[in-house]
Amino acid sequence: MAEQTVAPQAKGKTKAKTRYLKRKRERRKLIKKAKPTDTKQPVLQEANGDGSGSDDSEEDVDEDVLVDQNVSIDPVQAEGSSPERPKKRRRLSVQPEDIEMEAAQENGKLPESPVLDAPLPSFPLPALPDAPSKSTLALQGLDRGLVDAEIIAPSTVLSIPSDDSDGGTRLSERMRRRLQDLVQTSLLPFLLPQSALHRSLYQPYHPPRDVCVSAPTGSGKTLAYAIPIVEVLSSRTVTRLRALIVLPTRDLVTQTGTATGQHSFSHEQSQLVADRTTNLLAGSSKVDILICTPGRLIDHLHGTPNFSLQHLRFLVIDEADRLLAQSFQDWLVQVLAATRPPKQVITHSLAELSIHDALAPAFLHLLPFPNVPSFITEKTESSCQKLLFSATLTRDPSKIAALGLRDPKYFVVHGKDRNDGILDVVTEKFTMPATLKEHMIVCETSQKPLIFFHLVHSHNVVNALVFTKSAESTSRLVKLLEFVENSFADSTRKPVTVRAYSSDLGAAERKSILDSFKAQEIQILVCSDLISRGIDISHVSHVVSYDTPVDMRKYVHRVGRTARAGREGDAWTLVEEQEARHFKNMMKEAEHLDSMKRLRVSEQDLAPLVPHYDTALTKLKEVYSRS
Repeated sequence: MAEQTVAPQAKGKTKAKTRYLKRKRERRKLIKKAKPTDTKQPVLQEANGDGSGSDDSEEDVDEDVLVDQNVSIDPVQAEGSSPERPKKRRRLSVQPEDIEMEAAQENGKLPESPVLDAPLPSFPLPALPDAPSKSTLALQGLDRGLVDAEIIAPSTVLSIPSDDSDGGTRLSERMRRRLQDLVQTSLLPFLLPQSALHRSLYQPYHPPRDVCVSAPTGSGKTLAYAIPIVEVLSSRTVTRLRALIVLPTRDLVTQTGTATGQHSFSHEQSQLVADRTTNLLAGSSKVDILICTPGRLIDHLHGTPNFSLQHLRFLVIDEADRLLAQSFQDWLVQVLAATRPPKQVITHSLAELSIHDALAPAFLHLLPFPNVPSFITEKTESSCQKLLFSATLTRDPSKIAALGLRDPKYFVVHGKDRNDGILDVVTEKFTMPATLKEHMIVCETSQKPLIFFHLVHSHNVVNALVFTKSAESTSRLVKLLEFVENSFADSTRKPVTVRAYSSDLGAAERKSILDSFKAQEIQILVCSDLISRGIDISHVSHVVSYDTPVDMRKYVHRVGRTARAGREGDAWTLVEEQEARHFKNMMKEAEHLDSMKRLRVSEQDLAPLVPHYDTALTKLKEVYSRS
């Protein structure tokens, strides 16, 4: 008998399940009706009887929600409800804001709110403050006296009258007879006031103002301070050390001569001090004007008896930017201290004081005499007037502050108007002489000697100073040029005489070479930057920077050796290709690039010199291989 298969009957819903689902549907209708309109209803959540969450099916959701406190949903009153005990509900503390947020999330939008709908306040975007001007930045930290500087045109001169009138120069008749025209004349009336009181050697109660002068090289800075010094000191009757001129190198001092260490220390002592056997309080001097280097000056301050600076009327610091950068034995601090009276009272006996020379007025209050008049004991100041001169006046405020300048007056010799003149000096934009012609040649490193020889032969670069970067470069270039010149011995052309001038040479030999160059017995002088400052050789018509100067100040002082005092001159700079960008940027920052003419030298220009140059190179290699 075949086995019958009976399909299972679908299990129908129980009455309890039907009532439960009906109750669920009624609750959902109440929730939908309450959500859009009533935003202050608390939410009640009911968990399943077994504590489990809801299923994915809509009918299996086991959750009770009461939306309105005023609407009571009682399962007993519902249709088909049974008297069974209702499920326990867990009531949560729900705020009205929560209902509003839930409804907004379900509808996909935030509820309308006066706070949210209000426009947000508008704030400006953050921005950087305006940068200070270049002039403001350049003058930060500098002496405010520089703002009031007097700008002087480089061409300013003052004619010396031939009659009895001084013509506004305030010079004596004797001085006028020796002078024709002066440059930097605006400084003379300031250093030579009309009042006899202000021309006196000692001004302890009203000391003179200090002076800072920035002027192009060759414009007469030395004459600007030398004439006032001679004029003021011409009234003195007793020899005292009244003027001290400090220069950075021996070579500058030897142009006028005195304390540089060129002679023995004992010899210099005998030339400076009259009496070295007794410690005279006021000092004893054989000279009125002393020109020296900082190192030798400190040696005499410490090692020469009776050497005193208390009578100084002028302290001149020439080439000030370079001297202020030298910290040798703190020379500046010691020199300034020597011009001021000491703080301690002098403890000499009356018998000892009777042999002393006269003290400077600023030192009189230290005398231990009884019943000294009050005007002697009154505090006085040193009469020393500090004069700073340089073509590139230092921009470092700390170095200027170290000088202790007294109400300084600034003079800026510049071709532009007042404001530009001050700013240009501070930012190293210097004025060059109008008679100077500047040239730049960009070349390969290997061709630089050959191009230099081309300048000598084709552009007649003689009576020239040639600057290199070191003493070794100086020596090598001189030998090479001598070999090239000797290769022309058979021709009708007269060889050019060239010599080296560097720190490797002794002082006596350097002086001899310099004298020969001044006498034009030497046509080309190859040197390092040792003599790029201050040396005044009138016939120098060419300056060649064989090695490119590393900064603008070096360039200014190099080219300043020519085109001096109204004479014409040429400056040539050989720039290697790898240095061209730096050099051009340096000139551009100084607003000087447009003043330089670019000179191009072709292979055809150099061709006639190549055989002579090759021969010279071979000889130079032999010399260095033997050494």
